[in-house]
Amino acid sequence: MRPPGVHLREITNDNRDAVRALRVRRDQKQFVASVSTSLKEAARTPEANPWYRAVYRDDEPVGFVMLSWKPPAGPFQGRHFLWRFLVDKRYQKRGIGREALTQIATLVRADGATELLTSYEPGDGEPWPFYQKFGFEPTGEIDDGEIVLRLTFPTR
Repeated sequence: MRPPGVHLREITNDNRDAVRALRVRRDQKQFVASVSTSLKEAARTPEANPWYRAVYRDDEPVGFVMLSWKPPAGPFQGRHFLWRFLVDKRYQKRGIGREALTQIATLVRADGATELLTSYEPGDGEPWPFYQKFGFEPTGEIDDGEIVLRLTFPTR
């Protein structure tokens, strides 16, 4: 069942503070950087071609996503890489992450991609079960200590 009203929205001066206030659970902090850290990293690394959006449920920001959108160089050159993804601790376990990731995958596929990549740091409470349920599979690669995953899109 799809949670109603989940959509991606640009981050603007009007919503930036509300999006930056989103937080994951304490036991998840080791696995994902904050929105503020992510936005700073995006500004520092334009060569990664960062693309980011707030995840909204109706008119309320509930999450954040950032991709490296077909960077011109580097290990993921020309590919779509899910760089950051979080749902605020108050909104987890409601299908919001799954719906947001479905929308992200649809956008990436519409851009001509055959896959979406991401990575995670292994450890107790890691996000692997979420990604596995969604259909991601390990590539066998390790990037900066993180396990790289691939979601392959069916051919049309």
